Amino acid sequence: MRELVELVGTGGVVVLSGAGLSTESGIPDYRGPTGRARRATPMTYQRFTGSSEERRRYWARSHVGWRQMGLARPNSGHRAVAELERCGLLSGIVTQNVDGLHQAAGARRVIELHGGLDRVVCLSCRRRTRRAELETRLRLANPGWEASGLINPDGDAVLTDEQVAGFTVVDCAACGGLLKPDVVFFGENVPRPRVDECYAMISRARALLVLGSSLSIRSGLRFVERAAELGIPVVIVNQGPTGGDGLAVLTIDAPLGETLTSLARATAPGAAV
Repeated sequence: MRELVELVGTGGVVVLSGAGLSTESGIPDYRGPTGRARRATPMTYQRFTGSSEERRRYWARSHVGWRQMGLARPNSGHRAVAELERCGLLSGIVTQNVDGLHQAAGARRVIELHGGLDRVVCLSCRRRTRRAELETRLRLANPGWEASGLINPDGDAVLTDEQVAGFTVVDCAACGGLLKPDVVFFGENVPRPRVDECYAMISRARALLVLGSSLSIRSGLRFVERAAELGIPVVIVNQGPTGGDGLAVLTIDAPLGETLTSLARATAPGAAV
């Protein structure tokens, strides 16, 4: 822990966060301790845009899942990261999460690599609206429709075909186009300007602190690789091994909330290291 405190305490740190940071807020993950038994298949962009039935299935499941996602609150790990930023020790946060909990905890310099579930985008006119607005329209379009199921990491619920069949989807109120959550689906690319912004942020960092990411896919691992190529030290705090452990100068296998709370206290102004 002392090594972590010394590294973060000198500032200039960029955080790369993953789903493991949000599990203590009740949001499950696919690869960490809460997700190892899950076999859910995430929605792909191709399935979503190519089939009205797939869109019905997605929005029915997401409508149920949003009840939990929308009620999720920042945990002690999110609050600790926000405190590190307030103390001037972080130069930015890149999050792979779509839950908005970094911002809800008070963090300001956040790049949402995969977008955010609290927004909806029209695939025709590109108009973006608040998810809360869509949820109101979906409730009005589905009077009396009720369903419940296990919540998946992407914010949707496991529902039966019978439950999905009775659900009505709504389209863009402005142009009638297809609505999609403002997140990057599997089979869809992260916008290049957003990726470049992340690379630029990391290239200016004094250290990269990875929090709660298994680094199992290129989306996050590429930033760890870039930091290592530039000689920027990488520190990983995660429960379980990650795909970037071989590039890190320090790995800590521990609960995120407890570890980050201790880190924030140890690096606070006037704290004795």
